[in-house]
Amino acid sequence: MPAGDDTRRRLRVGRRGPVMVEGPVEVVTENDGTHTSDRFQNAICTCARSRVFPWCDTSHRRRQRPAGSARADERDRAATGRQEDGPGRHPGRDLQEVFQEAQVSTAVAGATPHHTDPPLPHARGELSEAVITALREPGSPLPSPAAVAEQDPFGEDLQLLLYVLYELHYRGFRSVDADAEWDPGLLAVRAAADARFLAALREGTGDADGGGDGDVAAAVEELLVEPVGHDPDSVSHHLRRSSELWQLTEYAALRSLYHLKEADPHLWVVPRLWGRAKAAMVAVEYDEFGAGRAEDVHARLFADLMTDLGLDARYGRYLDHAPAAALATVNMMSLFGLRRSLRGALAGHFAAVEITSSPGSARLAEALRAAGAGPAAQRFYDEHVEADAVHEQVVRHEVLDGLLEEEPHLAPDVVFGIRATGFVEARFAAHVLPAWRAGRSALRAPLDASPPR
Repeated sequence: MPAGDDTRRRLRVGRRGPVMVEGPVEVVTENDGTHTSDRFQNAICTCARSRVFPWCDTSHRRRQRPAGSARADERDRAATGRQEDGPGRHPGRDLQEVFQEAQVSTAVAGATPHHTDPPLPHARGELSEAVITALREPGSPLPSPAAVAEQDPFGEDLQLLLYVLYELHYRGFRSVDADAEWDPGLLAVRAAADARFLAALREGTGDADGGGDGDVAAAVEELLVEPVGHDPDSVSHHLRRSSELWQLTEYAALRSLYHLKEADPHLWVVPRLWGRAKAAMVAVEYDEFGAGRAEDVHARLFADLMTDLGLDARYGRYLDHAPAAALATVNMMSLFGLRRSLRGALAGHFAAVEITSSPGSARLAEALRAAGAGPAAQRFYDEHVEADAVHEQVVRHEVLDGLLEEEPHLAPDVVFGIRATGFVEARFAAHVLPAWRAGRSALRAPLDASPPR
């Protein structure tokens, strides 16, 4: 700290992982000089393997080879000639170097975020057609709950219906009355669709009766294991290996349905928490929303990424292009967030996202650099490498521990949220990867074509 400043900074030291230091900080290292951060919390590397040293990038994690990866490694190396890069130890760096000095720094800036209410999408079946018509023409007949209950829970029609009804609680749609958010008929349709989707998620995660495994520590530990080499079932591993710009652009278009409202679905849980869990959740969300700087809001950074890749960064622009498997990843967040009874599942989902984000973001940043994308495209994922290494620690040790300290009966729901996140992401990967490997678009319509009607 600066001379004469007796403000104390809290450090949290664990047996594994980084040392957490309350920010803002300035870290002085013997080899590389001075590094500053304005984050509310900072994860300082102690394993000396981080590629963004002195900040943690989760390179300390235990690693294991995924099933089938050896064969995929041989095939892909033969095709591309590329070798895997493992984390490299930084010689001469140890914990004593990291804490030579810490001091407060500040930054003030401002910018205007991109905002446009999207048009209603094109229907994908009778149910979504009826709901979209009712939003355009209030009073039009709505589908019955019985008809909703019979639909494929992961099909195009039901997933679009859910997305449209959930979106009424976010920005809504152009020329749609804002009061449609609380229309009793639409809420009845959504309740039936919610129930159908939730039941399918529980069945897909082996928790059909809602009273499943409550071993949160084991579920989290599984997320902390990183694959050795190439994981053939991972989208970020595939994109790093292929480095095909057109695939990265499609990926950005699909993920824009969430990232242009990044962290919004998770805010729903804040009024349902208290104590440590609430304080930590708000701290992480504050970081997601730019820590008071509009130009650093993560949704804004993603809009800049899209522009850099030649995409249209308007909110909801690629809804018509996105298949049901992509919609389901966003719909699950809204389902968990909008239901107080699923606050534990939302916390588990949030933990799964933050724990897995940093390594995946590192692979995507590497892919974008290899593909020749511009600096704005790279910045979004570079930012998440450092930010989410911090968020992981806060969510694990404060949000989850705090929630379960107050409401231990929610442990099975937390595990369900973790596993449901893996389940929908696996379905997403199973849709996009075969298409990309075959040289085909994974979208419902190519980016240069009109969406289907």
